[in-house]
Amino acid sequence: MNIFDIVGPVMVGPSSSHTAGAVKIGLISRKLFGNKIQKAKIEFSGSFLATGKGHGTDKALVAGLLGMAVDDEDIPKSFEIAKEKGVEFTIQGADLGDVHPNTVRITLENDNAKPLEIVASSIGGGRIQVNELDKIMVNFCGDAPTLIVHNVDKPGHVAEVTSLLAHEKVNLSTMQLYRKERGGNAVMVIECDEEIPDHVLQFLCHMNGILKVTYLSLEE
Repeated sequence: MNIFDIVGPVMVGPSSSHTAGAVKIGLISRKLFGNKIQKAKIEFSGSFLATGKGHGTDKALVAGLLGMAVDDEDIPKSFEIAKEKGVEFTIQGADLGDVHPNTVRITLENDNAKPLEIVASSIGGGRIQVNELDKIMVNFCGDAPTLIVHNVDKPGHVAEVTSLLAHEKVNLSTMQLYRKERGGNAVMVIECDEEIPDHVLQFLCHMNGILKVTYLSLEE
């Protein structure tokens, strides 16, 4: 437990879970997409759906997608700012199954990039958990530089990626491996102690057997 579990983050209220957590989900989704957002489909479930409007969850999530921090005083104006910036968004309810009550599914689009689908939950005190990326189960909180590598499920790819990071002196803090089925597509989720240089990310994108590289940087 840390101090944020008790008093919550510095934020625009009223709720650390329904407001600050929603902003953080939007902000991390924006960073994971890595492109200018043109369209966003937002699907709330559980408590987010039932009480989110009163807590400003909808405006908070859009604010995060626009790049606002949890203490930005313009969060209540996010709908208007999105319109000014030409960002289209829809908000609706959805049955996301057996998930945390504060869960949302976001689909981000850009004419020049592949869509990105994210399922994430606000778990209290402004903390979040990313549960799915492009329908593959994951589990990370976005508090560290995080590399997500989609690859063909064949021997050698994990060793190639980790060896490259070691060569660049990037220390790994956690690593999780996921796959839908044996021999199909797999995902590596690697949380790091340092930021990964751009040239490393570019090299990874062109490695044989690597299908997609997504990177969450903590730098602005």
